[in-house]
Amino acid sequence: MSEAERQTVNAWDVLKPNAGQFERLGAVVRGIAMLVRSRFNDRLTIATLVEAHARRRPAHPALVFDGQVWTYRQFNAQADRLAATLAGAGITHGDVVALLMDNRAETLILVAALAKLGAPAAMCNTKQRGEVLAHSLGTVEPKALIVGDELTEAFEEIAQTPVVAGLARIWRMPAGEGKAPASAYPDLSAEAAARPETDGLPGGRQIVSSDTCFYIFTSGTTGMPKASRMSHRRWLRGGAGLGLLGLRLGADDRFYCPLPLYHNNALTVSWASVLCAGATFCLAPRFSVSDFWADIRRHEATVFSYIGELCRYLLSAEPAAGDRDHRVRAVIGNGLRPDIWDDFKSRFGIARICEFYGASEGNLVFVNGFNVERTAGFCPLPYAVVDYDPETEKPVTDEAGRMREVPRGSVGLLLNKVTDFAPFEGYTDPEAGKAKLYHGVFKDGDCYFDTGDLVRRQGMRHIAFADRLGDTFRWKGENVATTQVENAVNGFSGVSEAVVYGVAVPGTDGRAGMVAITPTGDADAFDWTGLARHLQDTLPAYAVPVFARIKPEQEMTGTLKYRKVDLKEDGYDPASGDIVYMRADSGRDYTPIDEATRARLNAGELTL
Repeated sequence: MSEAERQTVNAWDVLKPNAGQFERLGAVVRGIAMLVRSRFNDRLTIATLVEAHARRRPAHPALVFDGQVWTYRQFNAQADRLAATLAGAGITHGDVVALLMDNRAETLILVAALAKLGAPAAMCNTKQRGEVLAHSLGTVEPKALIVGDELTEAFEEIAQTPVVAGLARIWRMPAGEGKAPASAYPDLSAEAAARPETDGLPGGRQIVSSDTCFYIFTSGTTGMPKASRMSHRRWLRGGAGLGLLGLRLGADDRFYCPLPLYHNNALTVSWASVLCAGATFCLAPRFSVSDFWADIRRHEATVFSYIGELCRYLLSAEPAAGDRDHRVRAVIGNGLRPDIWDDFKSRFGIARICEFYGASEGNLVFVNGFNVERTAGFCPLPYAVVDYDPETEKPVTDEAGRMREVPRGSVGLLLNKVTDFAPFEGYTDPEAGKAKLYHGVFKDGDCYFDTGDLVRRQGMRHIAFADRLGDTFRWKGENVATTQVENAVNGFSGVSEAVVYGVAVPGTDGRAGMVAITPTGDADAFDWTGLARHLQDTLPAYAVPVFARIKPEQEMTGTLKYRKVDLKEDGYDPASGDIVYMRADSGRDYTPIDEATRARLNAGELTL
């Protein structure tokens, strides 16, 4: 199959027989039924799903973590006790409770407990620190905060900020021996354990599927994270579409998740799929290349979730006898590069790859439900892939202000149509939400959500992800906001102006951060070591630029925006021969790239 053919999807690709095409069709039927129910039953929520499984299959394992198993009855009972404890402390419908906790059983059970109260959980990104973390909390205005002892240090950095100092309640959640307690705050687990087991919560709960179940923090062009809202209905539809229609999950499946719970790939894609099927959720504390397949075997996993970088790490590891010694029949995630798709599938014996596309704040999801190679999948709901101007990074319009779709096989900007069935739920900041919507795209009265992503229109309602547009790029599984990084670089003495952008590096997923710096003084005397240390102390690790260069004068567009097109094309190997600096392994310096290093980068031999 040629590369051009792989960029398109035709009717035969969708209809031809393939592995498992006619297996587990019952899951597909259940998925369609659940999508229909979600349209007409406004009482379907995370809580009602958990409670239904606790009644129907009380002894079935719901959660496995760190060698311990919770049945659906036990999981629901612990969620009830936590919910009753929180309610007794004044947490009620609509109150936001922030969770600053790593992957652990209590994190997931707390999400369920808060769902029972109609209190949204704000899933703090545990990689964020200081000002960025405090800003994230401020966007959701929480009433309370629950801190895992494992993140005491991160908490202490923000403990005196106005958003934390003004909280009504702060609890700690112990993390076992050897972890320092989060100050002297009450132990939530101890308070909950002191309560007797109850058969549900007292009083009537008026929780509907349109209510917010949690917030996920996503980077934006403003330079600081935004809180994207997830409703119970959208969460449920994600589970039905991805888990039942895509993965064809059943109660017999064991779903292994090594991704952080503050990420939608874990909390929505993985856990929603599990709950929609009544399956078992096997949660790992973190991803480990060396222990991955051994952990898959320990959990007897049949499915796992990924991001593209995870797949590349696994494929880069030395081949081992246990590479195909597992029960995994399907995987789901996003970012699996076409150039490693076949190798990943054949080396590890994966029959079904459910690559999908969806944004935390987006209103549509694409999923590879037909098991087609090298595609982000299919979506039956209306969307458009429109022509765009790479200079302005805006859609191209005609004299009447209308946009035009690109032809099959071409790359364009993905716009999702906003409808009653697929509404745009937006952010906590209404103005940020308005900025993402286009009206009158093809006719008066229509409305489309701007994903900010470039995709290839493959045909048969399939797309393939191409690139991130604008002032955000993806690196290490995270969205990096260039404005946030530019602000950090500009905060270093000796910098007059800084332009940040993402550059492609062979053998890596996403884009590596790069900064073009205009110094205030002599470029030869610029303090690269000081800059590296400043950025390491100021930014999350994934946001610190990998590469840097000197640019005596920044180029501007006609609208006085930084011109990044040529900088992106130059990458780490500019035709001008300018010196490019690379972040040292220690992270505490930038050093010039020599020809040997550049050759290894071009060959994809360096791990960044």
